[in-house]
Formats: sequence, structure tokens, C-alpha cells
Amino acid sequence: MFFCIMLFILGCILGSFFYVVGTRLPQEESLIRPASHCTFCGHKLAFFELVPIFSFLFLRGKCRYCHQKLSKEYLLYEFVTGLLFLIGFLKFHYSYEFFVFLIISSLLVLIFITDFKYMIILDSPLVVSIVFLFILKTIYYSFQNALMSLGSGFLSFLVMLFIGKIGEILFKKEALGGGDVKFSFVIGMILGFSYSMIALVFSTFLALPYALGCLFLKKDKEVPFGPFLVGSVFIVFLFLEKFQYILPILFPFF
Repeated sequence: MFFCIMLFILGCILGSFFYVVGTRLPQEESLIRPASHCTFCGHKLAFFELVPIFSFLFLRGKCRYCHQKLSKEYLLYEFVTGLLFLIGFLKFHYSYEFFVFLIISSLLVLIFITDFKYMIILDSPLVVSIVFLFILKTIYYSFQNALMSLGSGFLSFLVMLFIGKIGEILFKKEALGGGDVKFSFVIGMILGFSYSMIALVFSTFLALPYALGCLFLKKDKEVPFGPFLVGSVFIVFLFLEKFQYILPILFPFF
């Protein structure tokens, strides 16, 4: 129980950090300077104003100085990240899958922030994820297995790149963002090539209602595909045993 509580707190802290990363880096702002502050009056936050969830509730969602209402996104992403970390432990316990789930959860939060807000998937979280995944594969399995995961990532990257090029030819414009293509490398490392293809197919079904909604509302804007892509990876990884029955149907040659 104690470990679960500490893990939830860690997730909340990281969720707060992810929000800073996701809102500052796309605008080419430093993560260090200026220090955490009110976006309305510029007041530098004290340490007790930086405690995830509790600070927001204690201050009633307002700045202590200018009394402007703070975005509830802080509270949302902190709580969701903590909850995801807890779910990962309850599902996988101490295992390779648990640590991979933490990586997926972190990417899920970061990509939701950056792609919906700024239509971008940051390179740095992807690079860090690749390094961590390689290390985890080496520790839990072998160096050769880790190298094979890099191969799966590269194959997934090539497939996504090919799909993007085909879409560009058909629609006469960029069909997939560069971040989506790069993220496919991480997907291949996490799921392996076969299951990464399932995640790709599944992500299109997840994105379809949102795309149709934008079309119905006549919103002339691009659809951020990253959140649906990482969402599909999250679901496939979490319920991998269920998708084992789908794999031979969709891709009998794998």
C-alpha cells in the first residue's frame, strides 16, 4: 500500500513536470528560467504552491496574489499521470512490462499536451524513451534482444514513412506529421513490428470520430494524430493478450 501511494505521488509530480515540458518546449522556452510562476501576474510560486493536486485544491484553483483562475489542466494531468502509474503497478507489478508501461503513460500525457495544443510531438521525449527501452530490454532480456527491438522500431518507422509519402501523393499535402513518423520507431520497440501494425490500424479507428466531428463542424484544421496513435499503443499494450487473437486475422503472414 505504501509503495502504491508513493508511486501515485511520483506520477503526480511527473505529471506536473510533463505539463511544463509540454507547454514550454514547443514555444522554445527554457524549462529552468523563469522559475514556476503565475502566467497572469508573473508571481514566482513558493514551494507550497508547487505540491501537485493539493496546492491547486488548497488555493481553490486561483493565484494567491492576483486571484486569477488557474487552468484546471494542471490538476487534470497531475492526477491522470499518478493514476496511470498506479494502474501500471496493479496490472504488471514489478516487471519489465511495468517499467515499459510507465514510459507509455508518460508519452501518453506528453503527446496529448503537445499535439492537441501545438500540433507537435517533441523529439526529446522520444529519444529518452528509446534509450530507456533499450536499457530495459538489455537488463531484462539480452543485448541481442535490445538490438532486435531497434530493428522492429526501424521497420515500423519505414512503414509509417511509406504511408505518409503515399498520403502526401494522394492528398497533395503532408498526410502525417514528422513527429508521428518518428514516434512509430518507439511503437515498434515497445510492441514489436507485428503489434505495432495493429496499433497503427487501431489508431485510425480511434481518430475517426474526432476527424468526422471536425468535418461536421466545418473546422478547417489538421487532425492531431499523435494522441490517437499513443492511445492505441496504450490500449494494445494493456490488453496485449486480447490482441493476440486479432493478430492472425489482420496479418496472417506475420
